[in-house]
Amino acid sequence: MENKKELRNWLDAFGLDHPLVIAGPCSAETEEQVLKIAHQLKDTDATVLRAGIWKPRTRPGNFEGVGALGLKWLKKAKEETGMLTTTEVANTAHVDLALENDVDILWIGARTTVSPFIVQEIADALKGTDKTVLVKNPVNPDLSLWLGAVERFYTADIKNLGVIHRGFSAYEKTKYRNNPEWQIAIELQNKFPDLPLILDPSHIAGRRDIIFDLCQTALDLNYDGIMVETHHTPDDAWSDAAQQITPATLVQIMKDLKIRKEISESEEFQNKLSNLRAQIDVADNKLIELLAKRMRVSDEIGKVKKAQNVSVLQTKRWNEILGKMVLEGEQHGLSEEFILRLFKAVHQESINHQEKVMKA
Repeated sequence: MENKKELRNWLDAFGLDHPLVIAGPCSAETEEQVLKIAHQLKDTDATVLRAGIWKPRTRPGNFEGVGALGLKWLKKAKEETGMLTTTEVANTAHVDLALENDVDILWIGARTTVSPFIVQEIADALKGTDKTVLVKNPVNPDLSLWLGAVERFYTADIKNLGVIHRGFSAYEKTKYRNNPEWQIAIELQNKFPDLPLILDPSHIAGRRDIIFDLCQTALDLNYDGIMVETHHTPDDAWSDAAQQITPATLVQIMKDLKIRKEISESEEFQNKLSNLRAQIDVADNKLIELLAKRMRVSDEIGKVKKAQNVSVLQTKRWNEILGKMVLEGEQHGLSEEFILRLFKAVHQESINHQEKVMKA
């Protein structure tokens, strides 16, 4: 798969002067609910109405969607409002039903993206259609798996493609439902700058109060759009109530978002940016030198431990370092989340170095 300007054709065809907005409820619950939300969204920046028809839940017993009946509600909403429609498909039966009901955009969920077998079956079922397919990142932070799913649709001659960044699962609790891992989406963007990239802040946040901040970050990183779960009475939603917003809130978010220019031709801007980037380069080089120095010390520690037959992992010492660095980081304006991630990575590399010494 090669990056081509044509990858953007389906998005450019909308002729929007703002980021693409896909909005609607997490789940289609009733015909009345779908139509009410659609009519509240039709005069906003939202171009596409979303609704989950089949809901893959992590554990059984939760609401798993109304099924094919909900597709008729989406079709009716499209007829009444003129909005395009989109829903998640997880197998070929879903694809056939979505095509029968003229769903415009199909998205591949995070749990489906992890399975090349299922992705290939869906790609084969869509071959020869002009539908737009958006691929959500897999639940685990694996760029190759994400791109592999996109490539399967590309090789099935699906011309209208895009990706949705919905965050990644993590064992440890953070303030997010799913960790953004922005660097993975940025790397994808660097490889395929013309492949439309859309943020799903609802699934990253897991709660509505940080959705705006996530959207602004996405626009600052040149994302092409957002897909936001929107409900006329969010607290009464049958699924994921905490992360849904009202159409009125969506309108306000779009008003408050700042759309940045990708570049400025101002000579003063270019000079300041070049100077600051030079400072960053110097600091990065120093970081590498310091990390290399730290690992050389770790090698020496490994030799001392080996000589005395002492285990590599010293839990008490590690916890002391971590606690101290979190406090130190806070004093320098660095978040606890960043310090934990950084020093866990440093600690793992240190263990690797000591293990190598032990086995030598």
